[in-house]
Amino acid sequence: MIIDFKNIEESVMPNFKGGEGDTRSRNFFDGLNKIMMGHLDVGCSIGYHKHETNSEVILITSGVARCLYDDGEERLVAGDCHYCPRGHSHSLINASDSAPLEYFAIVPEHNKC
Repeated sequence: MIIDFKNIEESVMPNFKGGEGDTRSRNFFDGLNKIMMGHLDVGCSIGYHKHETNSEVILITSGVARCLYDDGEERLVAGDCHYCPRGHSHSLINASDSAPLEYFAIVPEHNKC
């Protein structure tokens, strides 16, 4: 199955999860998995939040990111992959003062057995 993000309408989420500025993304959701191509302009971030029922995988495709993760901080560049397991917390911040941050993310819902 091909997901053609070019033909998915872009969503704009101001202050997403308590972050700064706008998070822009093209989202595919099949009822179980969220698959996203996202964009954070300079000065923008996704706020710090906990993954209660799911996990998240984020692949940086362009730019430089800071990721607050539990009690630490990670620096990510294009090609780096951040994983936030269920029960853990994180945020995503555009760490550049001159370029947007582009990323690909997958959020699979876990069975609640």
